[in-house]
Amino acid sequence: MTDSELDLVYTTLCKTLTAEGEAQASLYLARLALLSMTELGDTQRALSLIEAAKLLPSSAVVA
Repeated sequence: MTDSELDLVYTTLCKTLTAEGEAQASLYLARLALLSMTELGDTQRALSLIEAAKLLPSSAVVA
């Protein structure tokens, strides 16, 4: 995926999340994640991505 393609996908995701609304954002993202893992079709890769996506605890964020 090129930088411009990645930007398009990210922008589309942001606009979709805004349209879905804050109350539905978590549900939408969970559904998107499940659909993406199904398309990926690789259990180990999916598990690696889940690990890589973990957020740092807020106490570990440097301002």
